[in-house]
Amino acid sequence: MKLGKSTLIGNTTIQISGSKSISNRLLILESLFKTVIINNISNSQDTQLLKKALLEDRAETVDIHHAGTAMRFLTSYYSIQEGKTTILTGSKRMKERPIKNLVTALQNLGVKIEYLENEGFPPLKITGRKITESEVDIPAHISSQFITSLLLIAGKLENGLTIHLIGEITSKSYIEMTLDLLTQFGIKNRFEGNTIHVEHFISNYSTNYEVESDWSSASYFYSLCAIGREIIHLKSFYKKSNQGDAEISKIYADFFGVKTIFSDDHTITLQPNDNFSFPEKIILDMNNCPDIAQTLCVTAVALKIPFEISGLGTLKVKETDRLLALHHELKKLGAETAITDSTIQSVSFNEPEDNISIKTYQDHRMAMSFAPFCLIKELHIEDEKVVEKSYPMFWKDVTEILNTMS
Repeated sequence: MKLGKSTLIGNTTIQISGSKSISNRLLILESLFKTVIINNISNSQDTQLLKKALLEDRAETVDIHHAGTAMRFLTSYYSIQEGKTTILTGSKRMKERPIKNLVTALQNLGVKIEYLENEGFPPLKITGRKITESEVDIPAHISSQFITSLLLIAGKLENGLTIHLIGEITSKSYIEMTLDLLTQFGIKNRFEGNTIHVEHFISNYSTNYEVESDWSSASYFYSLCAIGREIIHLKSFYKKSNQGDAEISKIYADFFGVKTIFSDDHTITLQPNDNFSFPEKIILDMNNCPDIAQTLCVTAVALKIPFEISGLGTLKVKETDRLLALHHELKKLGAETAITDSTIQSVSFNEPEDNISIKTYQDHRMAMSFAPFCLIKELHIEDEKVVEKSYPMFWKDVTEILNTMS
């Protein structure tokens, strides 16, 4: 995808589809409890792959390709399908993404799960059974999706489930999102310290659920607004959101002078403050919202604001090693960075390269987070179709609000 050097067209309005995170959780709950009708479901590839897998009840082998959320959620889901054996597999990269902590937790609950290739990694052979055990331990610092995977099936277990979280909790906001959805379903739960308890649930009513638009997808428009300093309107966002990435509104207000104005019809207005004094340095722990770290780094580089971002340990086990990918690709934008296993910081800013071509590493967020830099300089995004994983309409929506300079 070639993006010429552009300016931002002000006062444009974009409709982003439903949150992928919420949609995927609701699909599992819908399949287990049959009590919800989902409206404004995400049109992301990940969500469509999960939906397809749940509809194929008789399939012996389920291939979820690059969909990491589907891999994790379905591992627990198939574990409680009594008498059914399922082989759960994915892409080459998916087979490199660790899942041992979740599998071990399920095995400790009595489920039979076998690794078909490499120990600790997909593909998995899962033999579903009735779970009567009611307590399990799981490390909390690797992935909140492992914990959510267990939480989504917990209400279906006849004795409920108590989960003891071991170590520092990462992406806590995503766990709280899951518990909030369970509460809305009528599934009683408690989260005290490092222990979560979910009670057994017998569904007795149905409900409609309107999925809020995706805040992580909104982050790219915050970046465009911060760099281009023009007003953008986004539809279907709630002031009281249970999405962790809603933190983007506060982050961009504090560091980039982009105010978020909420209206009664759930349209938000991103309004840049032209008199804003940018900080000398951004120092931020993004443990609760690591998925928007790439966007923030690109914005900071575009505006040449030094940064030091921590709490990013989960980025190394995403679609790619996102910290390493950021280190390499930000250099093309003129930023030298230093990374550890959980941090990234700017070292110096130089002139961007000529003929910038951004590698995406099969990672949708690399493609979308770097796109706003076209407001600074022309660039090419490799493998542009990778955005279909979470935001299929991304290029249409972005180019709609850009005025390419001749």
